[in-house]
Amino acid sequence: MRRPKPHRSTSFRKERRLYEAEEIELLDSWIEALKPDSGTNPLAFPAPPPNAAVGRLADGRFSPYAGSKLFSQLPISKKTKDGLSPKYKEMSEIQRASLPHSLCGRDILGAAKTGSGKTLAFIIPVIEKLYRARWSAEDGVGSIIISPTKELAGQIFEELKRVGKYHSLSAGLLVGGRKDVDAEKERVNALNILVCTPGRLLQHMDETPNFDCSQLQVLVLDEADRILDQGFRDQVDAIVSQLPKIRQTMLFSATQTKSVKDLARVSLKNPEYISVHAESITATPERLKQLVMYVPLDQKLNVLWSFIKGHLNSKILVFLSSCKQVRFVNEVFKKLRPGIPLKCLHGRMKQNIRMAVYSEFCESTSVLFSTDVASRGLDFPAVDWVVQVDCPEDIPAYIHRVGRTARFTSEGKSLLFLSPSEEKMLTKLQAAEPKIPVRLQKLREGKLEQISGQVSSLLVKYPEMQQLAKRAFITYLKSVHLQKDKDVFDVNALPIEGFAASLGLVVIPKIRFLSQKRKGHKAVVEVRHTQEDGVENESEVVQRRSTKFELPNEELEDDILLPKESAKGEEGNKVAELATRLLKKKKLKINVHRPAGTRVKYDDEGNVIPPLAAIADADSRDTVLRPEKVKERYEKLREEMKEQDKEDKLLQRQRLREKRKKEKMKLRRPRDEVEEVDSDSGPSELDEAENGASKRSKVYFDNESEDDGKGKKRAVLSTDSISLAEQEALALKLLSSMHS
Repeated sequence: MRRPKPHRSTSFRKERRLYEAEEIELLDSWIEALKPDSGTNPLAFPAPPPNAAVGRLADGRFSPYAGSKLFSQLPISKKTKDGLSPKYKEMSEIQRASLPHSLCGRDILGAAKTGSGKTLAFIIPVIEKLYRARWSAEDGVGSIIISPTKELAGQIFEELKRVGKYHSLSAGLLVGGRKDVDAEKERVNALNILVCTPGRLLQHMDETPNFDCSQLQVLVLDEADRILDQGFRDQVDAIVSQLPKIRQTMLFSATQTKSVKDLARVSLKNPEYISVHAESITATPERLKQLVMYVPLDQKLNVLWSFIKGHLNSKILVFLSSCKQVRFVNEVFKKLRPGIPLKCLHGRMKQNIRMAVYSEFCESTSVLFSTDVASRGLDFPAVDWVVQVDCPEDIPAYIHRVGRTARFTSEGKSLLFLSPSEEKMLTKLQAAEPKIPVRLQKLREGKLEQISGQVSSLLVKYPEMQQLAKRAFITYLKSVHLQKDKDVFDVNALPIEGFAASLGLVVIPKIRFLSQKRKGHKAVVEVRHTQEDGVENESEVVQRRSTKFELPNEELEDDILLPKESAKGEEGNKVAELATRLLKKKKLKINVHRPAGTRVKYDDEGNVIPPLAAIADADSRDTVLRPEKVKERYEKLREEMKEQDKEDKLLQRQRLREKRKKEKMKLRRPRDEVEEVDSDSGPSELDEAENGASKRSKVYFDNESEDDGKGKKRAVLSTDSISLAEQEALALKLLSSMHS
């Protein structure tokens, strides 16, 4: 009997496994044999001559990848090369400098300009590391890529799918704002590569059962300077504490940090610092034309409208400070109809809407109003202009914003609006190292189109926009007030009245922190504690500076009360009430001058004891209560309550017992007992019906019984209440039953 041939798929899988094993062995030997020296940059070596295999410097150091510009010249698998082609053939500078080190398993600290190809610089090592380790679904999570924003995480995930589409590795995108958390929890343990934001990853670490990262091989932080700053500090520390110490870690950003403290937090070990543009003349893309224009705050909206009207065939990205500003400008310009599609993107939008807006802007010529949520890492193709209506907070923020255009080999332009009070930002840009080649552009007032009147008409026609305008006004001032660089951002130097008028507001919204800061107001509360028996009055003055008072950034009440000044005293003893925002329906009534009590206690020596001194720690200098004293008192009170509870239960039992006795007494009354009636009047039919007198008499048996001689007891019939005829009838029935 002839044996059946093996199935084609089975033989194909065997051949594929053999081929992969041979390829992995070849790649490992290639990487080990041509490992570059630690601390070297392949870009720093001259290209080797045609007959030489490696580049070598005078001190003996060498780089086998000096002069390598194609991905095919690197020790990467055929599946990865197939995923890279035909879109990616030639490497960028950051890829040429970092890939030889990252493929060897070394930690990387990479810094390069925006749009220089940093995403592929860490995607390729991640895929290759897991491929050479023969990683599968049973091995769990092998690599985690953390991004600061949802849009950037989605972009990385799409690039990962494109490059790794021929591999058998599984990957997942974990970002906040999505409702399918339960579905993620079911599958996250089987994923090999996680592309995520810090908050969502930490949520799965805390909530997902059996979520295990103990076998993690590679950790990547994209836009690492943003992830390591104050905003994500606690989340990153919590994530890193649950990851294994032995792993490969890669950090990439356009403005990379070299702080030892930050690097120690993510457990970097002897990282290779790759800064391909460290010797570059400029910190921004070379093909980027950068303009700066002085624009008064009350004219920014007019200048922006005029700029858009003059560039209707360009793709424009506009940056504003707050979400409310983005919403307001987008709604106003949509109703004014400039002649080009308008879109907005900010952090308060739902995830699916944000991704839809991002995709639409990538595919069309339009204007996108956005906050800094779109300033980092996002690859918007063919952006012609980046317009910064509001000044960036610092130089790195400026670099990230303008990096959305002139990416790779394309060209682009940027325009920055600066108020007269922000002119020092231009000085900082010109003095930056590496240099930022900005050029000052004059405002052409002749081509300026005024739209302030139209904006005011829109606010009258659409009342809901008036509320949005107020919030845009408040949030912008708040953003300026909270900036750290006070040399550039001075809220007192802004033309508040003109800015409100430019937004169409007839009345300037009152904002408390601004009014207090401008007047130099300090809220003072004087609390007097009066005591008897000759004890002197004690006064405690609590001062609260207005500069430390913070309001919510987004949801601010429009009716904000200003602090009231007291008219008491003319010699500097003015006491002002606290600037308290009162609700409309509920008023806060607190008498701050109320007495604190008159009870006075004395110790054994006759000295006055404060009320809390009895349970305070006598050895400490502060007024912290002694926990053991408090606990002892609570135990004493608890025992007293138990004793009182026992007494209450005993009293309740007695009451129930008396109640049951009364009910039994009622049941023991004879059933034939009737109420006494007047002897003169006979019982009426109604009385007989109520008392049961008209009913037929019943036959009752006595409790006593007689023995019938056979050991049985027989009940004796009581005949007191039976007539003679009835007695005879009953006797006959008894006799007949005995004979039968």
